[in-house]
Amino acid sequence: MGSQGSQPGRVMAQTGRVLGPRALKTRQRLLDATAQLLRDRSVLDISVVEIARKAETSPATFYHYFKDVEEATLQLARQAIEEMPAVLEQIDGSWDGARGFDTARGIAEAFLQHWETHHAVLLIRNLAADNGDRRFQKVRRDALAPVLERLADRILEAQEASHVSRTLHPFAAAAALGSILEKLSAHAGELAHRGISRDDLIDTCAGILFQVVTGRSLD
Repeated sequence: MGSQGSQPGRVMAQTGRVLGPRALKTRQRLLDATAQLLRDRSVLDISVVEIARKAETSPATFYHYFKDVEEATLQLARQAIEEMPAVLEQIDGSWDGARGFDTARGIAEAFLQHWETHHAVLLIRNLAADNGDRRFQKVRRDALAPVLERLADRILEAQEASHVSRTLHPFAAAAALGSILEKLSAHAGELAHRGISRDDLIDTCAGILFQVVTGRSLD
């Protein structure tokens, strides 16, 4: 049985035992150590010994909680999902009048912040998902589906108010927006070499979001 466990609200060790508060703290130290190492190294170059040393524990303790480094990375990707409500809260803001652009900008900024915080883990998540790993595919779906569904709802509302063309499929349009947000957030560092600042990136993403969701121009 995996360390995530099958009992709702409970985290379990590899043995299937439910973890108590002290064990959960040790497990989190191992996850934090993994995240720190991933900022500078590929997941393939990180050993359990290094993670355990950084967490000030033993490799045997690591294996008590995780099967391997990849599983620890998978759990970090699951934890990152917990921040997505901040993006959803922005989507639920007002899209009326001038406030609409502020809402779009809030979404773009929250999304970029999410990627800045978890950049290495999210890159691994997406690469593994693209390579067919169903565990990472599920984590990516769990993270993005609520965002895309909420954007699709806003687009549908604008269509019903005759602001957005009905030739657009709401969810397909939302998926396109999600792809833009992900790709630009993932490659923000590379874009900086082109002279594109963080504010430039946020404003550009916000402008695209605003126009697609509301059907209004920025002028």
